[in-house]
Amino acid sequence: MDLAYELGKASAALIREHMADPPTDSAVRSTLRILVEKGHLVNEREGRRYLYSPRTPTVRARRSAMRHVLRTFFGGSVAGAVAMLLELPEGDLTPEEQARITEMIEEAAKEGR
Repeated sequence: MDLAYELGKASAALIREHMADPPTDSAVRSTLRILVEKGHLVNEREGRRYLYSPRTPTVRARRSAMRHVLRTFFGGSVAGAVAMLLELPEGDLTPEEQARITEMIEEAAKEGR
């Protein structure tokens, strides 16, 4: 599912290519078929192949994932999650990003969040 969200819309072969330690082609196709049957993915035919994409819109999936991470790892603390993000090397912010985040915090405060 992570690759389905990362790639957006992809064939089984493309999904398999992006796997770190891919199983057999038939195993990937079987897994994709099961995910379609369970309603997690949708598929559409393009020529001789199928393209797979997540059924749940990315924005909704992000919210759900963040709620889960907040509850599971940070006891519901947004401040704790933000602090951890800023500690990561990937958390280095440009001045423009810092300004944008400051604006978002100020806007949220005005809205009572």
